[in-house]
Amino acid sequence: MSPRVYLVGAGPGDPGLLTLRAARCLAVADVVVHDYLLGPRLLEHVRPEAEVIAVGRSHDERLDQAAIGAILIGRVRAGKTVVRLKNGDPFLFGRGGEEAEALSRAGVPFEIVPGISSALAVPAYAGIPLTHRDHASLVTIVTGHQARSPASGQPGPPSLPWDALVRQGGTLVFLMGMRQLPGIMTALVAHGLPAATPVAAVQWGTTGGQATVIATATTIADRVRAEGLGPPGVVVVGSVVGLRDRMRWFEARPLFGRCVVVTRPRAQAGGLADLLEEQGAEVIPFPTIAIASPPEPDALARAVDAAAEYDWIVFTSANGVRAFFDRFAAGERDLRELARVRVAVIGPETANELRRRLLRPAVQPADYRAEGLLAAFAAEELRDARILLPRAAGARTILPETLRARGAQVDEVIAYRAVPPLDADVDGLRAALEAGRLDALTFTSSSTVRNFGALLGEAELRCLVRDGRPVVACIGPVTAATARECGLPVTVVPRTYTAAALAAALVDHFRQAPAGER
Repeated sequence: MSPRVYLVGAGPGDPGLLTLRAARCLAVADVVVHDYLLGPRLLEHVRPEAEVIAVGRSHDERLDQAAIGAILIGRVRAGKTVVRLKNGDPFLFGRGGEEAEALSRAGVPFEIVPGISSALAVPAYAGIPLTHRDHASLVTIVTGHQARSPASGQPGPPSLPWDALVRQGGTLVFLMGMRQLPGIMTALVAHGLPAATPVAAVQWGTTGGQATVIATATTIADRVRAEGLGPPGVVVVGSVVGLRDRMRWFEARPLFGRCVVVTRPRAQAGGLADLLEEQGAEVIPFPTIAIASPPEPDALARAVDAAAEYDWIVFTSANGVRAFFDRFAAGERDLRELARVRVAVIGPETANELRRRLLRPAVQPADYRAEGLLAAFAAEELRDARILLPRAAGARTILPETLRARGAQVDEVIAYRAVPPLDADVDGLRAALEAGRLDALTFTSSSTVRNFGALLGEAELRCLVRDGRPVVACIGPVTAATARECGLPVTVVPRTYTAAALAAALVDHFRQAPAGER
């Protein structure tokens, strides 16, 4: 793509509602400039080397439009491809029009990538159809506040044709109206809206943190205040709100209202996060490991070059498969060189990564750990067999030691390192823990546990779980043993050691939780 700005709508919050076009733009961007409400999972589409700029920490602490425009124009003139990632749709109360005008005046090329607006998606996730043949054939989308007052520096009540809004009927949808809710409802009722008109206020719609309050035009402001709801939110006014009891679906998901931390590496977190979000959970990505090059890349290169000379290649992780075949491809080698080599994998996720290279394992155990892999090798004659074992630094020694004891010649090579990430938001995680927001911590390897402890500190780790929260969930017994060694009480371990089984085990656990327990 030639240097330009893509004004991209990020959608309402659910990462699954990001458009394909938006994802493609993010994948090629050199610079991403995003709004403060953006969910962290959307940034998983961004290349690791891209520059990511947040334009504010809250609605009241953000760069002004001139400063944002200067960033966009400056980066494009420096030869960069820039994505300006905006909540919802950039042209619906998103100031996208203002930013496009500034780019046009500066002679900077730009394109618009529409997004799914919260005005449409949030009511749908709350079970409220905006139109219905028996209720409304007209929808009006309205801003909930005006521009900031020069005197106070704060947004004021909107100046709207209240009489016309009431008289035309149909459904009213207010965006950015939570702060001005009392004034909005007072104005509508004063201009003839029946006091008993149903109203819904939905905070953090389409996410696992969604909260909905239903009341009437005269009671909604007090109810919202009592429930502690605030921005960001969408307000729906009209008789369609009464249909919610028959159409609510999102809150019925088994993990709805649960907040789950995923500690997998950023590039691998998506699969588990998707599974949890499909069940209604709010997912907080907190990668505790980053995949780094091996300490001796030449050793891996030599092992890959000699791979055809081995009888077996044994992979104990999907990361090992990726590291091996990245090096294999870099050497412009031909897959047919491995025709006589048999391959063993530790479990289904590793096997799936192998199948992406059009290879199928000869050995895959039913018990997805080193002990299970050794048991699966029981029927194989290994005396004098040459085995290549590309895996992570610091892996357990039971596998190579036992294979050697059976007479095999095992060459271990470090294919990658699992290191603590440089950008871990430790302060954000601590704040969520202190606020009691977290319901579960998930760990998918011993290294995720150890690095989690290193990031938080041993003392803090040992007093992390209080009164059974957050629940500690581990993908298998080896990871669970590491967690217990670090002082974490483990509650959930699936019977099969996969991400899908881990997500299912969390669903089962919370379904069995006593009534009223978060």
